[in-house]
Amino acid sequence: MDRFDFSLKKKVFIGLAFVCWTVFYPAAAFSARHPVSREHPRLLGTREYLQELARQRPEAYSRVVEMVTQREGGDHERMVSMSLMYVIEGDEEMGKQAVKLAMRYVNDSIRVGHVRFGDDLANTAIVFDLCYPCWKQEEREKFYRYFSATVDSNVTSETSPFHNAWYSYKHWGYGLAAYATYYENERSPKILAQMEEEYRSRVVPAFRLAGDGGGWAEGHYVNYWTYEWMFFCDVALRCEGVDYFAISPEFMGQRAVASMFEAYPWRGEHNSRQAIPMGDGCGRIPGNDRDKALSARRILVNRFRDDPVHQVVHAFNETTPVSCMVVNAYKDFLWRDPTVKKGNLRNFKLSRISKGPGYVYARSSWDDDATYFFFKCGDRFTAHQHLDNGHFLIAKYGELAADGGQYDAWNSEHEVNYLVRSIAHNTILVKDLAETWPAIRLGKVTGNDGGQHHDWPHHNGAVEDAAAWEKDRRLYDIADMLAFEDRGRYLYVAGDCSRSYRPAKLEYFTRQIVYLRPNTFVIFDRVKATQPDFEKTWVLQAMKPPVGRAPDMVITNGRGRLFVQTLLPRDHRVKINSGADNYSYDGKNYPPGRKFGEDPECRVEISPSKSQAVDYFLNVLTAADSATGSVPQAAAEETDREVKVTIGATKLVFTKDQVGGEIGIEGSRLIFAREIVSQ
Repeated sequence: MDRFDFSLKKKVFIGLAFVCWTVFYPAAAFSARHPVSREHPRLLGTREYLQELARQRPEAYSRVVEMVTQREGGDHERMVSMSLMYVIEGDEEMGKQAVKLAMRYVNDSIRVGHVRFGDDLANTAIVFDLCYPCWKQEEREKFYRYFSATVDSNVTSETSPFHNAWYSYKHWGYGLAAYATYYENERSPKILAQMEEEYRSRVVPAFRLAGDGGGWAEGHYVNYWTYEWMFFCDVALRCEGVDYFAISPEFMGQRAVASMFEAYPWRGEHNSRQAIPMGDGCGRIPGNDRDKALSARRILVNRFRDDPVHQVVHAFNETTPVSCMVVNAYKDFLWRDPTVKKGNLRNFKLSRISKGPGYVYARSSWDDDATYFFFKCGDRFTAHQHLDNGHFLIAKYGELAADGGQYDAWNSEHEVNYLVRSIAHNTILVKDLAETWPAIRLGKVTGNDGGQHHDWPHHNGAVEDAAAWEKDRRLYDIADMLAFEDRGRYLYVAGDCSRSYRPAKLEYFTRQIVYLRPNTFVIFDRVKATQPDFEKTWVLQAMKPPVGRAPDMVITNGRGRLFVQTLLPRDHRVKINSGADNYSYDGKNYPPGRKFGEDPECRVEISPSKSQAVDYFLNVLTAADSATGSVPQAAAEETDREVKVTIGATKLVFTKDQVGGEIGIEGSRLIFAREIVSQ
């Protein structure tokens, strides 16, 4: 197998999208452009509009007032909420307090670099616009100078559109400040024009590469920036008729439904939904990330309110109608629009592929007790990604097969030796004892986990933009989603993760997963090392230590249970790493410095008992209620050419010489797809 034999379809698609994106640029994005109103307020609507909103949404507005009067929330929540109270009620004291808060930022030193200076600008801009009569002229002049100085001081800050900070640390603040001061500050129209040009030339191509289908290669961090960016896009559409949503249909037009699929089925504390872990961050503790994800979906639903798919997202949003944190009451007031038509969530499709980042999401139903599945096989783009191609998640009533480690710091020993490494994920390790890794994130790397490489020019593995990615495609194009098809009774996905590993130790690693609804997953891996003595390991990050013995183990976490049947290799060793060994390998321990919620308590490692160049791993995982005592036994038959699996009346065949096979289910014999089959 040629490690650099990239999918021709993939190369042609990406190349044409990058070179010719302007040809398909949606004209509707600019057809409704109109002059910016000279009146204040304008960012969130006119005074009359906001007053009418308070009449239409009295309960939501009362919670905004309650939050302010009880002196809860940080500066952002208080500045927005006090400004709303000033506009809606004419409460001058609220307006003066909001301006006082804003002037603390205006009078402070200019923040530069990887800090949230965009938030400071955005918060101040909202107060400037909504509380405009409360500002003295000299205060306004100071704000203009503060705005300009922040822009001038951060020309080289947060320049990559693959990274969350381009949006939330920087440009949403620039955009809000520019619209708030459009006529008062002569630089504002120019700043907006520069933003629009950069969005066209750099952000949209990045969205097409790393965000096609609505997922985002950066992973969980998508929940840390999309709200701020959607906030700005809503303001731009309202103030000037510039439709940033329509400019990027590949990402912006599909982000809401992808976000819906990126939430685990159950509702947790404060009736909130936990986002799945992808890369840095895990979402296991209720907080701002959950509320921001909900509000970002709401803004997108409001924009695409006549689209049937977004109406389904609205129905999903309405299952959690109130933000989980009381300080975010203003988000419910502004963005939750109960007049949007609800779609039929129960009958909505049960899987989705996001080709840009290489994500597949699936579930058994849209009920809270559904079985959930996620699979990753995608390319490298930015810093917060992990070395985790081939990784999967399985959940029911709670996490079962999960994501290991804790994001407790940027480059601690735990981060660079465990969290970001392959060993913390449900994938394959191939151990070359001589292999070393660079100083990932400039941290102290001492562990050889046998996992995927980190061979990129920048210490955090990031690439600047789509042009730079295309220029060095061979470095960053490290995996291919080979096939995807959902036939209802089963879902089939196949990925080639070979290029994620150094060619000196691995010739190929392909993973095929058949999800037999509602609860069973058949995982078949083909792995060929360059040397027979390079030990191969199949890793499962288990939320709780298993009971029983291989080949039949059972993992129970709360109300959920996962049955693990290991069918291949027939002769194998199982190592259970739990307790003090959970974060250890090669005699070294890399525990996290602190914990944010519970991560897997056990790492299950399955390896062949004898050394050979090629090994096949076959595992059948079945999710169930914790009261379930047993599941149907799976049986495997192996020949020189194929592996046959029988589970009850269902029969599967996987070919050995290449990715492929077939399934016999409910009287039908079906060949596995060899490409991504559109839904």
